[in-house]
Amino acid sequence: MKRLFTICCLLAVTITSFAKPPKNQYVRVKTSYGDCIIRLYNETPLHRDNFIKLTKKGFYNGTLFHRVIQNFMIQGGDPDSKDTTKTKPGAELGNGDVGYTVPAEFRDSIFHKRGVLAAARDDNPKKASSGCQFYIVEGKRITDARMDSLENGRLKGYKIPAWQREFYKTVGGTPQLDHGYTVYGEVVTGIDMVDHIAAVKKDARDRPIENVPMMVELLKKKECKQLDKLLGLAKK
Repeated sequence: MKRLFTICCLLAVTITSFAKPPKNQYVRVKTSYGDCIIRLYNETPLHRDNFIKLTKKGFYNGTLFHRVIQNFMIQGGDPDSKDTTKTKPGAELGNGDVGYTVPAEFRDSIFHKRGVLAAARDDNPKKASSGCQFYIVEGKRITDARMDSLENGRLKGYKIPAWQREFYKTVGGTPQLDHGYTVYGEVVTGIDMVDHIAAVKKDARDRPIENVPMMVELLKKKECKQLDKLLGLAKK
């Protein structure tokens, strides 16, 4: 009996350890220009959970990256971009939504560095995010002079921390968007996909001449745990 009890305890511990969820959720964005994997931030739970909900529904599958600006960002997630009458070259996209917004979730430790996932939005006083549209930052390296100018202008009242300045100078990003648009994830592999899409030929509305559809899927728990471990996030 004692041996049976010990075996049962070991099985219970094993099952519990396997059932324990990963620290972070990751998603894969697939395009004809390659794939990227994005870690969703736990620090922005409203945006994280909303993106997970839409991804589970397959909402993003077949939507387009409808607005791309090299050295800035690539934007997608407009449900109208699934409409065949609007996917013809030259048709305007970017006004589609899901009928709700997500409250802004600004965090001082999260900023618009190269490779982050952030929520698009219309012009509203609360800076609430679109319920579905997003962008991924390609960005470029930013000088101290440019950041000084932003602090005296667009970012008036907000000082870019020294460590973030260093990142902007060496890796790049879009600091002009900080505390204006919610950042809620970052590319951990496949940033070259963003670079390739940002460089495609586009029309006067910054829409790619040739459609760039996407598929978005949630990574399974095992894959998420492996990435947590690889990125040193498993114990955080």
